[in-house]
Amino acid sequence: MARVYLDHAATTPVDPEVAEAMARALRETSGNPSSIYAEGRAARALVDGARTAVAAAIGAEPAEIVFTSGGTEADNLALRGALKARKGDGKDGLVVSAIEHHAVLDTAHDLERSDRVRVTVVGVDRDGRVDPRDVARAIDDRTGLVSIMHANNEIGTIEPIAEIGRICQERGVAFHTDAVQTVGALDFDVRRLPVDLVSINAHKFYGPKGVGALYVRRGTRLATMQTGGGQEKGRRTGTENVAGIVGLGIAMRVAAARRGAESARQAKLRDRIIDDVLARVPAAVLNGHRTERLPNNANFCIDGVEGESLIVALDLEGFAVSSGSACTSGETEPSHVILALGVDRELAKGSLRVTVGRATTDADVDAFLAALPRVVERLRSASAVTV
Repeated sequence: MARVYLDHAATTPVDPEVAEAMARALRETSGNPSSIYAEGRAARALVDGARTAVAAAIGAEPAEIVFTSGGTEADNLALRGALKARKGDGKDGLVVSAIEHHAVLDTAHDLERSDRVRVTVVGVDRDGRVDPRDVARAIDDRTGLVSIMHANNEIGTIEPIAEIGRICQERGVAFHTDAVQTVGALDFDVRRLPVDLVSINAHKFYGPKGVGALYVRRGTRLATMQTGGGQEKGRRTGTENVAGIVGLGIAMRVAAARRGAESARQAKLRDRIIDDVLARVPAAVLNGHRTERLPNNANFCIDGVEGESLIVALDLEGFAVSSGSACTSGETEPSHVILALGVDRELAKGSLRVTVGRATTDADVDAFLAALPRVVERLRSASAVTV
């Protein structure tokens, strides 16, 4: 049975050009980038080349790129580092949205408990959009940082970060955005966007797992979260992952070159999925904004089925998809993102996320759309649910 992978929001396969560049770096580069002899200088050249590539892809300067172990570390460094740098100024306030990734939300609540950071959570509308006016109202004289994601990883909704960033700029507040889902899919230029800190994760755009970056606008204050060798200009100490960083650089360059045409192609597949599911699956509801959404993302709540059961059943049919649900202590809990939309708790348990990618074909979508109604009907019959 041929498998169809439709979970590109979770991770993407490594691009062959990326894999080859990483393999070459592992084979041919043995030095530590901090060493001054020839082998070290060769490793440093690879790191510097990747830094230049990442910067060029988002309109930044190479010195504004800090390499990390991925998006979670980049989010942590942004929140913890920015607030620590402003603590002496009495700037102990953090504003986040209710639908942030756990890398932001859990970090925010940890800072609230351990460092007495004042966390304000702003809600979203039924489409998952943050109202910039709510952010403006949440900012006060003690706010040190606002963190609103560029696009949500579950429902795909794109947030108005340009408007939010302008509000932060006017109020003298640093602004961070988690752009893990967007830098490989949307035009993203820090010369035009009023953002101070941007999280990036390689494996979301066909790079390797375990490597990412944080863009830090020149002049933005950021305290380090680690002590040691002082790498990355002291902002993220520790020996650099040379091969991973090389992979990140290549993946960013390839994504920037392909994202226009590829995103348009994927958006057509996405729209086919949305239209067909809403037409053919009774009681299916679209989550997220209908048009202001990631080009590859379709997310639904399907009444009468559990998300986890749906994922397993589709897996047996040959399809890799995901759900917003998470299994905790033996109980299936709905996604915090879906609940934040105001969706009924029971309906929220039936969430389904389908995310296409570079290798997804029309035939793949056809096969999925043929299988889904059949699987849903079977699950509903098994639980004796009629809609």
